[in-house]
Amino acid sequence: MPIVITDHADPRLEDYVSLTDVALRRRAEPERGLYIAESEKVIRRALAAGHRPRSFLMAQRWLADLADVVADVEAQGIPVFVGQHDVIERLTGFHLHRGALASMQRPRLPDVAALVTGARRVMVLEDIVDHTNVGAIFRSAAGLGVDAVLVTPRCADPLYRRSIRVSMGTVFQVPWTRIDPWPRGVDLLRGLGLTVAAMALSDDSVTLDEFAADPPGQVAMVLGTEGDGIGARTVAAADLTVRIPMAGGVDSLNVAAASAVAMWALRVREDA
Repeated sequence: MPIVITDHADPRLEDYVSLTDVALRRRAEPERGLYIAESEKVIRRALAAGHRPRSFLMAQRWLADLADVVADVEAQGIPVFVGQHDVIERLTGFHLHRGALASMQRPRLPDVAALVTGARRVMVLEDIVDHTNVGAIFRSAAGLGVDAVLVTPRCADPLYRRSIRVSMGTVFQVPWTRIDPWPRGVDLLRGLGLTVAAMALSDDSVTLDEFAADPPGQVAMVLGTEGDGIGARTVAAADLTVRIPMAGGVDSLNVAAASAVAMWALRVREDA
């Protein structure tokens, strides 16, 4: 049977203490070897990807919607905690309107070479710090056929609660890993057969239309941090720079929007 909680200070619930965005930034989930999956859809996608739960926390009404999951994990001895909304809110620091949380064990990240060998379309996220943007990029990557995503050392965590939520759990289906060191990793990608294209506003850049008209078989497209864009060393190391033609006096798009445009333009067309 699920374990009913009445005390927000119950030590068995340590994984769920203060899940507000500010608290999580300070706590740094990666150091604890866990991440938090939020909502039924996200939890199911995490489990389908083979990620192992440590425990579950949910309001009573979600037991019916997740009955199959609850039965399976309880058979494995994984605790399922159930509580009233006010107790959960005091514990986590926010109102759990999505009904259910799961504390998940972080999977081991794959090697870069193993991940991208043979990949046709790879997105590299350079120092993108907004978790919403990271999640949106992963959702576009899943929908537009990207083979892999690489994140640089200073990029926001794709398994941060907000990133997962914005991605609608697609962060679990798009293969990804961290590439470190960077930008020296450009040479690694080139050595693995990928053409490295940096999305940047530079005098010698080519338009996305021109690049997409006859793209290389394997492309690693680098997206830069919000505001400053791609670093000068990365631009210098890349094989070429690519820009999206703009109108209306606008020079660029939000990085998540720009990534979706680039993914669409460079998508692999099986009938080509």
